[in-house]
Amino acid sequence: MPRLKPDRHQMGLAADRDLYSGLIRLHVLHHAVERPIFGLGMIEELARHGYRISPGSLYPLLHGLEKKGYLQSIEERNGKSLRTVYRATPLGRRALEAAKTKVRELFRELIAGI
Repeated sequence: MPRLKPDRHQMGLAADRDLYSGLIRLHVLHHAVERPIFGLGMIEELARHGYRISPGSLYPLLHGLEKKGYLQSIEERNGKSLRTVYRATPLGRRALEAAKTKVRELFRELIAGI
């Protein structure tokens, strides 16, 4: 049976995810610098900004940021269950500050034509 090629809309969504993945990482890191974060809270926060991300996408992202040393996790009791809470590390704080400089530069270029 022949494999169907994804249509342009599907390809566009995949390209959008690729473009937005860095923005989502920065958004997560920004909130982890401000205060401790947890998965469901970040899914809700990102949704308020128009990003639809599933737990199956967010948790690997959080684990990746932790593996790179940008986040540190601990388990906290939340009623009868445990919740993994993430905080930005000093390396994560420095990385966010460096990224802010790059984002400001890009933002200026993107809106210069407006």
